[in-house]
Amino acid sequence: MRIARFSIDGNVAFGAVEGEGPDGLVLDIIKGIPYAEFELSGTKVPLSKVRLLPPVLPNKVVAIGRNYAEHAAELGNEVPDVPVAFFKPTTSVIGSGDAIEYPSFSHELHHEAELAVVIGRMCREVPRERVKDVIFGYTCANDVTARDAQKREKQWARAKGFDTSCPLGPWVETDLDPGDLTIQATVNGEQRQLGRTSEMIRSIEDLVVHITEAMTLLPGDVILTGTPAGVGPLHVGDEVAVTIEGIGTLTNKVIKRG
Repeated sequence: MRIARFSIDGNVAFGAVEGEGPDGLVLDIIKGIPYAEFELSGTKVPLSKVRLLPPVLPNKVVAIGRNYAEHAAELGNEVPDVPVAFFKPTTSVIGSGDAIEYPSFSHELHHEAELAVVIGRMCREVPRERVKDVIFGYTCANDVTARDAQKREKQWARAKGFDTSCPLGPWVETDLDPGDLTIQATVNGEQRQLGRTSEMIRSIEDLVVHITEAMTLLPGDVILTGTPAGVGPLHVGDEVAVTIEGIGTLTNKVIKRG
């Protein structure tokens, strides 16, 4: 099931996405919240009549760096012995169709297409065999990075945590095997990144176990699983799209901040 979060007439709701094709999609509004048992209301609105919002409002986004060997190599980095984890704040999260604001402190903005894992229940110290039980679903993500700031600052908080640096969407797919999916990024229609989730150095199970050894994850929290090779520059006016097989396409334009 595809679960979207949207606004219409000033109201925010969740809905199940039904239909196919850009003109045939409708939202069946959900009674309640999707992390618990819910019912479909039967009230349907065309997707074209609503504004898609970020599919979740995470308490935290835990991102993993250098989880594809070719991406680590293209930036001159070794594959780390343990997963490299960092946070992106909630203020970095935007939805499909929202604008990425080019930060004033950077002159080298990069796209990073990623599979995002959405957590469905509060969990800590999750054993490997229970990882699937705590996952709500999957969505597309773009770990937008101020690469020059990342290079000159030891911590990545500004480089990867600035406002609008975490596009998520367009919705969450709850029925998906994430083990071997095509993931790609295009800029102005030109393909930049193309990889498969099977190329991840550490699996989703590995990442959930590793992260929950240290912290409690809450419903709606997001894990970014790393990016394949092909990251590259974004400029004001560019349109960047992240497409993941079985999920859909997350699209954002880059604008000048302010």
